[in-house]
Amino acid sequence: MDISSLTNISSDYLNQIAQQNRLVTTDDDSFSSVLSSAMNMVSETNDLQNNAQSEVIRFALGQSENTHDLTTAQYKALTAIQYTVAVRDKMIDAYKEIMNMQI
Repeated sequence: MDISSLTNISSDYLNQIAQQNRLVTTDDDSFSSVLSSAMNMVSETNDLQNNAQSEVIRFALGQSENTHDLTTAQYKALTAIQYTVAVRDKMIDAYKEIMNMQI
């Protein structure tokens, strides 16, 4: 069933958005590109953690009365840290599996 006529969104459009948001890697699948994307993920997680901490400080000092912003920042940081830990665990499992291979 083709639903592209209903939503006016084609797979080309979705691929373009994924490329812009760095959700899909390009032709370069080398170890250095995977490592650099993992490092970018860690820095983005750090930024989200810092934003959540600054929202907590602003709320504690009375500079912000909006609990929605505080909660949103905390959930973004929590989701990012959970995703980062899951990726780290998979990388460690892959490393252990490679180290246990017989040559």
